Amino acid sequence: MDIKVWLKEQMVSAEAYNTDLLLGDFLNEMEKGLNGESSSLPMIPAYVGIEASVPVGESVAVIDAGGTNLRIGLASFNEAGEIELSNFSKQAMPGRDKEISASEFYTVLVDALEPIKDAFNHIGFCFSYPATITPKFDGHLLHWTKEIKIPELVGKHVGAGLIEALEQRSMTNKKVVVLNDTVAALLAGLAQGQHFNASSYVGFILGTGTNTAYVEQNDNIGKLDGYLGAGSQVINVESGGFSAFKRGALDLQLDAQSEKPGGHIFEKMLSGVYIGSLTLELLQALTSEGVFSDAGAASFSIMKDLSTIHIDNLAADNGRDIDVLGSEAFTDADREIMKTVFMGVVERAAFLTAANILAAVVKSGAGQDFEHPVCVNIDGSTYYKTYQLAEQVRAHLDVLLKERGLYIRYIQVDDAPVVGAAIAGLTTF
Repeated sequence: MDIKVWLKEQMVSAEAYNTDLLLGDFLNEMEKGLNGESSSLPMIPAYVGIEASVPVGESVAVIDAGGTNLRIGLASFNEAGEIELSNFSKQAMPGRDKEISASEFYTVLVDALEPIKDAFNHIGFCFSYPATITPKFDGHLLHWTKEIKIPELVGKHVGAGLIEALEQRSMTNKKVVVLNDTVAALLAGLAQGQHFNASSYVGFILGTGTNTAYVEQNDNIGKLDGYLGAGSQVINVESGGFSAFKRGALDLQLDAQSEKPGGHIFEKMLSGVYIGSLTLELLQALTSEGVFSDAGAASFSIMKDLSTIHIDNLAADNGRDIDVLGSEAFTDADREIMKTVFMGVVERAAFLTAANILAAVVKSGAGQDFEHPVCVNIDGSTYYKTYQLAEQVRAHLDVLLKERGLYIRYIQVDDAPVVGAAIAGLTTF
């Protein structure tokens, strides 16, 4: 049995997709989202733009709230566009271990900001939780994720609450801009992009989840409700929800068995939290095809989950722990099939990632000459740590961009949430 042919039949192959149709569907969903029509892509305005230059030497306070840790401190940029950090504190994200009040949450933030109160007027607040961003650069918290338990803040504006808490400590005339991590990833490219004449910017994240931000140009600004200024602005695509394309039977099965069927469709085909599950589903489907040893097939039939890290280590043959996959239950031939299936999943993820980034570049209307490329900042552990994923994304994009006469420049910004939040705080007001 030819495993690669079988994977193509399951649509777990770049060859199973028509690039022009996929790109057209993506762009169509983007346009519908901008117009306020029903779409799998919400196209949420971030209410920040890219016109302002990043000032040199000016300090801004930065808050990075997301995941495990909360980081707060001062940031500025030097002549080379490099960020310089000082007075940074790092602690566990409040509300993760136990439920706390809104007041307790803001006390933690204000306590960290008070020692540096005379060094900043503006605050860039990267808030990596589901929130609607308002035209006043605030974030209306929809609900908590990542096990955070601060129920009083749900439905509230986190930026306004922070300003109120600061004023109660006599820290007045401070302004805050709230943004999510994908918008921060885009803005994090601004300091570098200005040095190589970038024509526009894209922020892309591929970790446990995935999302994209790009810059919408002037012609569509009027469609964006509540925009306060002229010119371009950043759009949070929420690309993990893209669903206007055909999927294979096993993708549909994985979606049906997930915690939120029908949601985050695109994410379930390429993000780190799903790659292992999809690979296991494919391997279990293959047990009925007689390609595995009897012991290997039996082991797969009872396996409940498969770690992305373990199957990735197997494929990379990097000597790291592969757990049960290295047991005597599987033959070397079994493991070769595992590698082939996993690399099929990775190759498709790379193609879909490339199509996603391509759609953002095309929609931006920029990058049409070599001297003024689109600056694409890519962040996320899945993108950089998954075996051969980054290389395959670039290989696909090289072809797709060349066919359309478009140019991009890849960058990788360390600490992108902090860098992007700092730039937002320095350039928004």
